[in-house]
Formats: sequence, C-alpha cells, structure tokens
Amino acid sequence: MSGGFDLVRPLPGAGFGGILRLQDAAGAAAMVAAAERAPEDLPRALAACGGVLLLPGMQAMAERPELLLRLSRLFGPEVENYRETGMAPNMVHPEVPEIFVVSNIPPVLRAPPPLPEPPLTAEGRLPVQYPHRRGWHTDQSYRRPPPDVSLFLGVEPVPQGQGQTLFADATAAYAALPEATKRRIEGLEGLHVGSSAKRRRQDVLAGETPRPLRPHERPQRQPVVRLHPVTGRPALYLCEYGQMDWLEGPFLGLEPGPTGEGAALLDELMAHVTRPEFVYVHEWTPGDLVIWDNRCTLHAATWFDAERLRRVMWRTTVSGNPGPAYAGEARSWLAVA
Repeated sequence: MSGGFDLVRPLPGAGFGGILRLQDAAGAAAMVAAAERAPEDLPRALAACGGVLLLPGMQAMAERPELLLRLSRLFGPEVENYRETGMAPNMVHPEVPEIFVVSNIPPVLRAPPPLPEPPLTAEGRLPVQYPHRRGWHTDQSYRRPPPDVSLFLGVEPVPQGQGQTLFADATAAYAALPEATKRRIEGLEGLHVGSSAKRRRQDVLAGETPRPLRPHERPQRQPVVRLHPVTGRPALYLCEYGQMDWLEGPFLGLEPGPTGEGAALLDELMAHVTRPEFVYVHEWTPGDLVIWDNRCTLHAATWFDAERLRRVMWRTTVSGNPGPAYAGEARSWLAVA
C-alpha cells in the first residue's frame, strides 16, 4: 500500500475483513498522520476486505479523541455531529460531539443485550446465527440516505469472552443465495423504522399501540439487495426485529405483520446472512479500532456482565456516498424547523 501500511486478510477465523498496521511505526498519532498522507489507502483497504477493517493499538485515541475524528474524515465528507441530530446528551462525548459514547457506566448507563437462550450452541460455541442470536442490524437503516461507515474504538472493553461484536459479510451471503431466492428479492424493498416507534416485531405481537410519528421519524424504504457504490457488488441490506416496520412491513408488496409472508422471508434471509461461515467474531482488546461498512455488512453486540464490568466504547458515523439511488435526496432524519 502506498502509505506504508501492512494489510493482512482475512480476519482470524473469518472469510473476510483485514488487519491494518503501519510499517515501522506504532501508535494512533503515527497511524492517523500516515493515513492523511495517503488518504485513499484506508477506504481502499476497507473495500478490498469486504467491509471490516481492524486497526489494533489505537489506545492514544482515548486521550486524544480528535485523532479518531481525523481518521473518520478519511472515509467520507461528513462525520455526524450527534448534538445536531437528536442524540441524548448523556450519550455524546462532552468535547467531541461527533463521538457517540456506548457505555454501561454513568452518565450513559446503556444496558447490554440479554444472553441468548440457551447461552451456547449445542456444540458449546458462541451463538451467531439468527434467530438464536438477536440484534443483527446495520447502523441507522431507518434513515434515507443511510450512513456509509462506522468506526468503533475499544476505549475500555470488557475482558475477552464477553462483549464481543459480531459482523456478517452480506456480500458473500448474497452471492451464496439460491438463484430462485435472488429472483424473488430482486427489486424488493424493506421498510425500516427507528426502534422507539413501537413498530418492532415484539411490540406488534404484544399488541402495543404504536406512537404517532413525526415527519422525520417515518418509515423509510431501502433496497433488500443494495449495490455497493464503490465495489459495484450486490449485498443484502436488512435488519431484524428492532429496525424493521412490523406494521406496514417488513417488505413492501408482501403480506405485512409479524407472522405474514414478509416475516417468513425476513426470517429466512436473516438466518442465511448470519450463518457461521459468513460471520466474524471480534474479541476486543483495549485500543482496537474496528471500521465497518454499513452498505455491505451487518453487526450485532453480545452480552457482558454489566453488574461487575465496565465498558466504554466510542463510535463515529460517516456519510456521503450512499450510491446513485439516493442522489439528491433530502435527509429524511432531520426535523424541519
């Protein structure tokens, strides 16, 4: 690579992804400076690796958060300012508003996902496949245009064996679909909505009354098969329980609701894209920076013992190249004054 980087791929135990290090240098400041000198290298590496890139040894970003912001800017023209987009103030970094704080300690107090039931597979392994594993999604799919890339820094991760992040290769999963399924989903659109709208599958099954939605909260159509604007490769673009509209969706043109034809298809596709051969399990080490492409991957968080362990993670979200299908669109997710 032109900037003096070493790229090793795939990620351990996976069929995609890569680990990026800087030759003959260490530390976050040197990495960011080298990346800025060769600004195409990291985005090119992310695309070549199928959408997941690990940069270990970035601990200094915890003391110098502007380094995370500088690196984020290489992946697109806009890094989201969470103070301007309605994020709860306790979840925004006090000095760098482009950083979303994911933590179980005050003032954030974000609880981890529950343990799967049963907590291990029949082979004694960590569950990754839906529906045993829940929570699979791609960031902010309920927005049009949706974001491109997320960067996630392990400031204070929990010890390995808990609190993993799982990634699914939605490009390889699409390629492995039966031809009949590819034909069935060609041109199909999913209906995505924020999880607070009370349109989640469990809300509808429980008979919850959906709350009225403001214009910028309305469900958004997204292609089930999305062409990546950089690689040109098709990938599955969908989520499960929390970010699909289970009143009018999950898919337009199919029987709606949590038990209809659309639900059956979503269950089939989610079970397929999260098959173990398409999944990478990341065990966190302090200072790990994982970069993922929301246009061609899904991810999920796992349980950790929040009663005994502290966890602090920082995320940035980068936008600007969702693809020609979104060209010229106003942002659905900004309230009109």
